[in-house]
Amino acid sequence: MHSSLEHAAAPATVLSELAFQRLYDANATSIHSYLLHSKTAARLDALELRRYLFRIATNLLRDRWRSGDTTPFPDPPELATNPFLENSIDIRAMLHHLKPRERELLWLAYVEGMDHAEISAATGLNRLSVRTLLFRARNKAKQFLAPARPSL
Repeated sequence: MHSSLEHAAAPATVLSELAFQRLYDANATSIHSYLLHSKTAARLDALELRRYLFRIATNLLRDRWRSGDTTPFPDPPELATNPFLENSIDIRAMLHHLKPRERELLWLAYVEGMDHAEISAATGLNRLSVRTLLFRARNKAKQFLAPARPSL
């Protein structure tokens, strides 16, 4: 018999919101207890614990990429019903053109609001490397977001 965690970890499985909620409900208390009683996690404050969790998520994503799993994650339901979607910048298309690490760095910096030191802690990259790689990722993203200029 497979546990819900084993089922969720299957490479080709894409979790729906309901499946994720079931997975979370089934495991949140156990994981929370583990973190509270772990010698490593017990020494972490809230900010460090947040970095620790992002580090775990980063490692899981890297494992997924290394396994060759290219199954896209589904868009959240609100994107499909947004009436202004046609007039918005196509961020998803831009992200599609970026490498996984570039997407990861941009997400952590601009969605999660992490600074270079926090990104370094979450990804395991050197802090100076984060600065350089984030600069390059921003420039690459700008190329895909810049409006097309008419040719003369």
